[in-house]
Amino acid sequence: MKKIASILILVFAFTVSTQAQKKEKRNERGPKLTVEQYTDLAVKKMTLALDLTDKQQGQIKPIISAQAAAKKAEMQSRKENRDANKKPSADEIYEMKSKQLDNQIAFKNKMKDILNKEQFEKFEKMAKKRKGKGKKMMKNKDAKRGKGNKRNNK
Repeated sequence: MKKIASILILVFAFTVSTQAQKKEKRNERGPKLTVEQYTDLAVKKMTLALDLTDKQQGQIKPIISAQAAAKKAEMQSRKENRDANKKPSADEIYEMKSKQLDNQIAFKNKMKDILNKEQFEKFEKMAKKRKGKGKKMMKNKDAKRGKGNKRNNK
């Protein structure tokens, strides 16, 4: 009986320590890129994918930089609200989503002005692919949390 109890205690202790390590790793996402680093990488990726000219690269760089800076500021704001356990109201959520959609429309229009027709079509395909990947990742994230499994939701 003592052996069984000691084995159960060891298994329980091992399980708890493993879960703590997993949680620790989840919070570490690696070094964060600066806005300039992110902008450079994004422009280079777009140059490779869309075969951009030097002029187009120069026009796109400030747009991506502004977008990255806004995204970083928004993420910081959300983090501060989450740390303060402050949940946005329905009006605030509407305002954020509306602002986000307005930014997407403006970005798309600017890209349409800069890119030629062939490049813009390829850019649209890339955006759809990226959007699909994001949805797939969120679906997997929910499944890991137990939200995506239909059996658990009954």
